[in-house]
Amino acid sequence: MNSPFIVSAILLIQNISLMFAPSQLETIYNQIIPSIALVQYSSEVTNQITGETSRRDGNALGLVVSPDGLVMVPGFVEVENVSSFNFRVRLNIKGEEKEFNAVKLRKPDDLNIMFLKINNDANIKFPFAQFVEDLPKVGSEIAMIGILGETVDYARCITTAHIGAILEKPRLTYCLDENVRLGFVGAPVINEQGNIIGVVGFDLSKAEGGEVYTRSGHPLLYQYALFKKYIQNPPAVQAQDDEQGAWLGVITQPLTDDFAEYWGLPKEGGLIVATIVNPSPASECGLRIGDIITNFNGVPIRAKYDSDVTSFTKLVREAGVGNSVKIEILRNKEPMTLTALLGTRPRRSSEAEEFEWEAVGLTVREITPDIRIALSIEDAVQGVLVYRVKSGSPAQVGRLARGFIIQAIGDLPTRSIDEFKTVVKMLQEKKPKEITFFAKIGNISGFFRVQPRWEE
Repeated sequence: MNSPFIVSAILLIQNISLMFAPSQLETIYNQIIPSIALVQYSSEVTNQITGETSRRDGNALGLVVSPDGLVMVPGFVEVENVSSFNFRVRLNIKGEEKEFNAVKLRKPDDLNIMFLKINNDANIKFPFAQFVEDLPKVGSEIAMIGILGETVDYARCITTAHIGAILEKPRLTYCLDENVRLGFVGAPVINEQGNIIGVVGFDLSKAEGGEVYTRSGHPLLYQYALFKKYIQNPPAVQAQDDEQGAWLGVITQPLTDDFAEYWGLPKEGGLIVATIVNPSPASECGLRIGDIITNFNGVPIRAKYDSDVTSFTKLVREAGVGNSVKIEILRNKEPMTLTALLGTRPRRSSEAEEFEWEAVGLTVREITPDIRIALSIEDAVQGVLVYRVKSGSPAQVGRLARGFIIQAIGDLPTRSIDEFKTVVKMLQEKKPKEITFFAKIGNISGFFRVQPRWEE
């Protein structure tokens, strides 16, 4: 007589052996592939410890979920301290690859997904994925259609997996039995009947701002019921103010146990004020470098790790522009309470105004607060930042270089990009044979002689 273990093993093997037939996979692929898009975008990444920002390009799978161009993308496109923009959606329309611009919609708070809306001025009816509400069982085989890498021209690809586990709490969660490639995050998940029942997802970790999420680090099936409401009633377009949120004007670091022990403080965590932007709500309310933030607007701050800093940033941002907040601090071990009026985040380096002077062969950029922090430029230093120098240009011959701060041209100050443009306009009318720049980099300053090529 068979033992219960052997019977269970036979049943499991029988379940797993119920594989998709090749012809069925081909049918599924051909039906769903028109709704699979390649989404390309740019991102600005902010290092909350150093204040430095960097830009990068990325791509992700997009799934068109409505005929007017609503596109669902993975939530990793925009997480804490990553702001994405310049979205392009590439789709195969009737055998022809076409690219469309798109705008991002407000990211849901309860699920790590995002939505884009294609700019559909031509009123195109896009092929789209249609979902059904059907819940799989443990051992159910599923098919997924994703996108491969750049080396194979982002080819669409179909593969299979199984539901390896079902978790009941705190939210019904379906775990896949193996890892998936990046190009399959957000992929449509198809059951044995050929119906799309959800998408592949990853919940966020706490370090990524995922306090409301549940099961980070493992590929999941996001069943249709979790995001159905967002397809039926899409979120609003994410406005610029939405991206910015409120701003305090500090860079902080966690109060680790080592620091607490060194300063003779309780090992309860907090945030050490390391940098203060001037002017800012932080400088105006009286915060000082070295203060330890222990409570913000009624919320205890118990930061001990770098990842906890992002939670504080989110807390500030969501407090609301124009609102007064109480900040409890320790200063020289003594408790104090300050009141700050939160402002709007100033322009970042990615939004800084640029100006190209072709006759000289250089491009300058305004100095934004984050550039000051990243390059350690003192508040008293006014000017414009040399951002690009054209190879072989008069500026390069005159030994101007990227990173220099131009403070004057001749005897005329260039304390801002507007002043710089005014001086340039005047010089272009006079066309002198030689121009003298006064510039500095770090603690070194000097004069640079440049002979413009006005004929160009």
